[in-house]
Amino acid sequence: MKSLIYFSLAIVFTLLFTTILFAQPSAPMNPTQAPIDGGLSLLAAAGGGYAIKKLRDRRKRLMEEEPKF
Repeated sequence: MKSLIYFSLAIVFTLLFTTILFAQPSAPMNPTQAPIDGGLSLLAAAGGGYAIKKLRDRRKRLMEEEPKF
């Protein structure tokens, strides 16, 4: 008899609280965009400067290695 009461209570709670169990917050319709400023722009500028330096060093090294006629 006790197991029947527990089983019926479990079914009642499951049926009553299914909306609470499955409720999740919905995704925002217009998510806020992350601003690209400050540190990220400085990082991009430093990366560009580093790439230019590497290209100039490579060009200078290739010019020195060419045989001169």
